[in-house]
Amino acid sequence: MELFEQQESPKSSEENSASAPLAERLRPTSLDAFLGQRHLLGEGKPLRIMIERDELPSMIFWGPPGCGKTTLARIIARRTNADYFQLSAVSSGVQDVRKVIERAVTNRKRLKKRTILFIDEIHRFNKAQQDALLHSVEDGVITLIGATTENPSFEVITPLLSRCLVYVLQPLAATELNQLIDHALREDIVLRSQRIEIGEKERELLILLAGGDARIVLNGVETALRLVNLNRRGEKAITIQAIEEAFQRRHIKYDKGGEEHYNIISAFIKSMRGSDPDAAVYWLARMLEGGEDPKFIARRMIVLASEDIGNADPYALTLATSCFTAVDYIGMPEARIVLSQVATYLASAQKSNASYRAIEEALADVKQRSHDEVPLHLRNAPTKLMKDLRYGKEYKYSHDYVEHFTEQQYLPENLKDKIYYYPTESGSEKQIHEHLNHLWKSKQR
Repeated sequence: MELFEQQESPKSSEENSASAPLAERLRPTSLDAFLGQRHLLGEGKPLRIMIERDELPSMIFWGPPGCGKTTLARIIARRTNADYFQLSAVSSGVQDVRKVIERAVTNRKRLKKRTILFIDEIHRFNKAQQDALLHSVEDGVITLIGATTENPSFEVITPLLSRCLVYVLQPLAATELNQLIDHALREDIVLRSQRIEIGEKERELLILLAGGDARIVLNGVETALRLVNLNRRGEKAITIQAIEEAFQRRHIKYDKGGEEHYNIISAFIKSMRGSDPDAAVYWLARMLEGGEDPKFIARRMIVLASEDIGNADPYALTLATSCFTAVDYIGMPEARIVLSQVATYLASAQKSNASYRAIEEALADVKQRSHDEVPLHLRNAPTKLMKDLRYGKEYKYSHDYVEHFTEQQYLPENLKDKIYYYPTESGSEKQIHEHLNHLWKSKQR
């Protein structure tokens, strides 16, 4: 557990040990020096205003590695008048949380002082550990700042999530990473004393391999410099070869400013929708090699299983959901096998988007029409008054009839003949189509 003393003055790069990693030496200590996230920290933006006024709510920073979540928390630590504690969910537990809460209670009662608790990688806390925070956050005993690389909707329990504002931090753009490289060469206590050359192509490769991660860019610069010698002009020229050796892999274009991320997941989904398992597994490999979150891929396959396969193969949704669970349990690199199995199955499965089209058309009616009343015979009648008003009076109990079915009206009067679901002739949906037409003589599809 780490307590940032509020009287501590911000350290410059000169005050940091020259032996510290470049990324640590260049860690900014003020909002003005913080790179990126202008949508949150630009002049007049709400988060910046709250930080400057020291009026922070509990909140969660959600973003990829290297986008500045921990750095932003440390800047808050230096600016705030509250006690500030930092925990890592990897190495901390409920007892550590309770110690902070006890200190916070004392601060509040005796010193009238607030307490801010920053939890790095909060998604690694289990339900019991997150539960331990609930009452203190709700009562304002502590102001929680959580940092996570995972979607809080999936990884943070709903009661805690409802008590926090979620701020989405973006990967750094190519222009911002270029600024960071320039800043490192110009301002760092170690690098500024050297004559360093880095060309445009080398910069592009560094930035592409970093995938928006500031830490990776700086580590790449530092490692590449160790692998090159002085040239005849007394310069250290960072080369493509040095960068590839530093990263221990050849360049795979994946996440240039986020565009390739969306391009490749789109190609992956469309390949499965188009019943091409070979293309699907290729784009899957591109994503995995590029460092994509395997759980993100699994979630998208769950959506596809319903949207594009649906009742043509109802098992597809079960398999896709099981895939997410398996990926969550075992992680990479073994998760690649599960992802490949499910991607090839979904690509090979018979397709239908009938369920998707049905709900879209129904939603359009709901939005565009006034809400029609529920027919009397479908209404529940728990009271005598409701029974006197004929609620549920003419309802026919399906199981009292042959084939457990009898025709009766379930839609509102103005929509009684409407058909939303049109099963296709693919796979299991062909049987559904035949079954519905057999039952509903008056509503043939």
